[in-house]
Amino acid sequence: MSKTGSISVNTENIFPIIKKFLYSDHEIFLRELVSNAADACQKLNTLSRLGEFKGELGSFKIEVKLDVENKTLTISDNGIGMTEEEINKYINQLAFSGAEEFVQKYKDKADASANVIGHFGLGFYSAFMVASKVEIQSLSYKEESKAAKWECDGSTQFKITKGKLKERGTDIILYLAEDSIEFNDTFKIKSLLDKYCRFLPIPIEFDGKIINEEKPLWLSKPTDLKDEDYIKFYNTLYPFAEAPLFWIHINVDYPFNLTGILYFPKVESAIEAEKHKVQLYSNQVFVTDNVRDILPEFLMLLHGVIDSPDIPLNVSRSSLQSDSNVKKITSHISKKVADKLFDLFKADRVDFQAKWPNIDLFVKYGMLSDEKFAEKTKDFCLLENTKGEYATINEYIEKIKSNQTDKDGNTVLLYTNHSEEQHAYVSAANSRGYDVLKFEGPLDSHFTSYLERLQEKTQLRRVDSDAIDKLVPKETTTVALLNEEEATQLKSLFEKVNENNELTFETSALSPEDNLITVTESEFDRRMREMSKMGGYAMFGQLTQSYKTILNTNHPKAKKMVSGDENADQLASKALKLALLSKGLLK
Repeated sequence: MSKTGSISVNTENIFPIIKKFLYSDHEIFLRELVSNAADACQKLNTLSRLGEFKGELGSFKIEVKLDVENKTLTISDNGIGMTEEEINKYINQLAFSGAEEFVQKYKDKADASANVIGHFGLGFYSAFMVASKVEIQSLSYKEESKAAKWECDGSTQFKITKGKLKERGTDIILYLAEDSIEFNDTFKIKSLLDKYCRFLPIPIEFDGKIINEEKPLWLSKPTDLKDEDYIKFYNTLYPFAEAPLFWIHINVDYPFNLTGILYFPKVESAIEAEKHKVQLYSNQVFVTDNVRDILPEFLMLLHGVIDSPDIPLNVSRSSLQSDSNVKKITSHISKKVADKLFDLFKADRVDFQAKWPNIDLFVKYGMLSDEKFAEKTKDFCLLENTKGEYATINEYIEKIKSNQTDKDGNTVLLYTNHSEEQHAYVSAANSRGYDVLKFEGPLDSHFTSYLERLQEKTQLRRVDSDAIDKLVPKETTTVALLNEEEATQLKSLFEKVNENNELTFETSALSPEDNLITVTESEFDRRMREMSKMGGYAMFGQLTQSYKTILNTNHPKAKKMVSGDENADQLASKALKLALLSKGLLK
């Protein structure tokens, strides 16, 4: 036996759901009601442009009035209005969207519904989150229409009677509930209007003042704007922030609508946990400042505004829904950022290099996490050496490859991750004519591995590793100060005073300008140990530390130690401790 039918919805349970669960934050009721008022004005404006309304439009305006004494909040507009039949259709049918119906009706008319905001039909009911009773007074724009009044106390019962409005438009009157008395406050309402409605396209009056900017900067043409305009707008969004480095103006109308301005702020060398700095709008209505699903992770430190009616929101317009459009928009934003950076690099390289310390983090994070972004940025990603000189990746490798090559023909990039602590090693490398890069940022330990994958026959070695000794040495005419017997004597002396079992000693006839003692570690062993420490990888087992200590037999002090000096033991012990200190093996 089979049976078919319709699933019934118990409307008595709908209002508690709306009040408690549909909207993540009760304060957005004001956004929804003011947005509906803006829609009412936009609809009438559209009908006028299409010739379906031939009356006087006048000046559109939305008024928000708070009566603290009577605990009522009224949102009024002089837009399209509603007849009694339309109230019954749009208000009494839960989730029937007048905006959606309007969009569908005029979807074939160019730009006819471009600025209509609402789509879900539930925005009006957010009023019941804060009101014990809601009243609608409305008069339609249609000739010979009669004013209508609708009222409901949040139950499933409503009443429609004759209204009192004399001019077209709609008043929504909220009788604030006792558990929402926080909204019976002028400062609170002003702050909510500033947050959610400051860029709505219809003038909004509250407490005798217009509180919004009808045409925000991101809707202007970039060619019509000056730098001062962008900086002024940035100061409006972030009043106490330092001036941005530069900005990107986004204006896309195909295959999706996307406008906005993204600013690059000054960023310190460490990753700052500055989240929620980019604001998302939908048709100039504030939605959220949590844009993780739109902006790539590496651009979360950007500031600014994104506005798109094509980003799918959940029914309460409070969060994003996963959608292919979102992925396209994300990809486009990444491309725009990469293109902007490349334009800056080409236009003024000196200025770009000056900005690099502040954008280094963005670019490297992007290259590590987004393959397409990396492909676009690798040609202008800058490397800085310990002398403060900059070069692109290709420029740098071309510069050093003839001088810094190992026995296998690999170009070796030496780097320091702490130039002060590793000063002795940097000096030793420089004295041999080698160049040393500065990789001291929070992502540089990962970026070194990326560079090795990017460039064939290229290896990166930290300057305090055993890399220098593996480089093909230059021709030298240095005459050894110590003979073979004296070199063996020097090694025995240091083995005698050594208290660290992890050290092994070797002698080498280096330059007299090189250090007497250089403590190094295998680059491979160090990386494996650091990976194990960071990830807790059991696969590496218990990694041991082993250090090689190179004694320079051409150093003047080496000659003194093997020439019968009675303080030789003391000199050797002190020299070894200083070497261990520079390697970080002695506190």
